[in-house]
Amino acid sequence: MIVEADGGSRGNPGPAGYGAVVRDELSGETLAERKGFIGVATNNVAEYQGLIAGLRAARELNAEIVDVRMDSKLVVEQMSGRWKIKHPSMQPLAREAQEVASAFGKITYEWIPRERNKQADRLANEAMDAQNKAENEPEAKAEGAKQPHWSGAMGEPTRVILLRHGQTRLSVDRRYSGRGDHPLTELGLEQAEKAAARLSKMDGIAAVISSPLQRAQQTAKKLADRIGLEVVTHQGLIETDFGTWEGLTFAEASEQDPEVHRRWLGDTSVKPPNGESFDEVHARVRKARAEIIAKYGGKTLVLVSHVTPIKTMLRQALDVGPQFLFRMHLDLTGVSIAEFYPDGHASVKLVNDTSHLS
Repeated sequence: MIVEADGGSRGNPGPAGYGAVVRDELSGETLAERKGFIGVATNNVAEYQGLIAGLRAARELNAEIVDVRMDSKLVVEQMSGRWKIKHPSMQPLAREAQEVASAFGKITYEWIPRERNKQADRLANEAMDAQNKAENEPEAKAEGAKQPHWSGAMGEPTRVILLRHGQTRLSVDRRYSGRGDHPLTELGLEQAEKAAARLSKMDGIAAVISSPLQRAQQTAKKLADRIGLEVVTHQGLIETDFGTWEGLTFAEASEQDPEVHRRWLGDTSVKPPNGESFDEVHARVRKARAEIIAKYGGKTLVLVSHVTPIKTMLRQALDVGPQFLFRMHLDLTGVSIAEFYPDGHASVKLVNDTSHLS
């Protein structure tokens, strides 16, 4: 993939913002855009922030080979290792960029003239313009538009409401339920209705996006019908493929494949026989999140999915290790909320709330 990044400062130092674009190398198609206001900073700081945002977006899209193109000679030469990084304010940013870059199999840096970097430049200016507007319009300030989040996150977040599906016959007996396409039970339909009644009271839901499996689709449709939307299906939200453990209880799977099951419980790279590892789910969900945010960025979305994809998205929002998957419990129709910001930050607001079932 190609990453184009830029940053600007109106005053140098002054109000500063960044922009970044991720493109498909062959088609030139824009896969992701990022922009953000970073406060008072220099051009160089803003350019590094643009690079970091672009690299993070490429990582979320599972890029393996990245060609970075920037009109900042300083950043290109420093990241290529040809120039020393002497300024104290540049050193931590360069280290952060190098850490993100280490996730790729190969990365190159290329200087391009400013006229070939117009999209990233436009995004950086949009970020600065939006902040200036927010500071000068009382209405925008009152609503908190484009204001920095308490964590330091910048920009308008995409609010993701994560809803687990209702009960199926496999969940009654706590059996592994992955790619098997099981419908909701009567109780499951009732749970979905209650969740829909609760979420339909929330303002501004722009889309209801569901796993392709029937149990998630049925749950999603209850809400979509209430708020007048169609259910959008995304393959990336499907549950883990549990392979030959599909339909088995924990004890049955442990008895059938004791050594694999034992390792699977502590190692996210281990696959169930003929199944999918949690590491593969992690990459799939990260890609799905990037695609969804690229399309619906800055809006409130309801994603109806399953235990592992929801846990994985919360793990990504918290930026924590894989053990999170084994320590988090999610109930049927449990509601969780995470907000993802354009600058790469995220905030988890709610986890596994089932008050609507009371």
